[in-house]
Amino acid sequence: MRSFSFMLGLALLLLVSMAAIFADFIAPDGYDNIIIEHRLREPSFVDPTSPYLLGADQFGRDLFSRIIHGSRIAMQVGLIAIAIQTVIGVTLGLLSGYFGGKLDSVIMFITDLTWSIPPMILALAIVAAIGPGLMNVVISIAIISWAQFARIVRSKTQSIKNMPFVEAARAIGESHFSIIVRYILPNLLSPILVVATLALPTAILSTSALSFMGLGAHPPLPDWGRMLSDGIAFMRQSPLLAIAPGVALVITVLGFNLAGEGLRELLDPKMKL
Repeated sequence: MRSFSFMLGLALLLLVSMAAIFADFIAPDGYDNIIIEHRLREPSFVDPTSPYLLGADQFGRDLFSRIIHGSRIAMQVGLIAIAIQTVIGVTLGLLSGYFGGKLDSVIMFITDLTWSIPPMILALAIVAAIGPGLMNVVISIAIISWAQFARIVRSKTQSIKNMPFVEAARAIGESHFSIIVRYILPNLLSPILVVATLALPTAILSTSALSFMGLGAHPPLPDWGRMLSDGIAFMRQSPLLAIAPGVALVITVLGFNLAGEGLRELLDPKMKL
């Protein structure tokens, strides 16, 4: 069953990744091409004369094309957010776990403080301070989410830094930087990869939630959160305008969660017991 979940997650991730990479070839139309005469046109499986697989939105844009192009935005913002929070969290976790002492106390105080504040409230405060926009939302998500990386990396670093091979490196006079980069960091790659895989769907969901509130991507960018927000107003005339981006989000998040759990079981020997 675990193997099936892992393979299902990989299959869903492959589907979303292929859509993001080959969006220009898969989508039959541009995400911002407007044909106002076709506004709220029914999907082709309801109306065989309709040229739109999932119908058209309130501006006559092809919904299927916008969903496909939206996968590119979702993957981009997720990967950028994860990259930023990984760099921050891993760097602080390594410094805290390796050097300990007062530095450890200061870093852990900041980490616990960040961890204790409700994420969405903190994200809203940051976006309010730096202004709305897709990249600002990505930065705010990264700022509120690095703590989990720091805590895990700190714990692993504390257990590795006293191992014989690290003591041997100290004995031959290697610098702290060399020991961290050559001996400690490579042994942390597995847990970092697992945490990043599990944190990525949260970053995508958080970005979509802020876009849903109107703080993220600006029209005509096909952000799924913004599309879901706009589509709610037309639920009676064209329910797919809200359902389609919601389903796309579910598929993406489910794929990352299943793949992340499978990866954790694969890389963590304790999960196999």
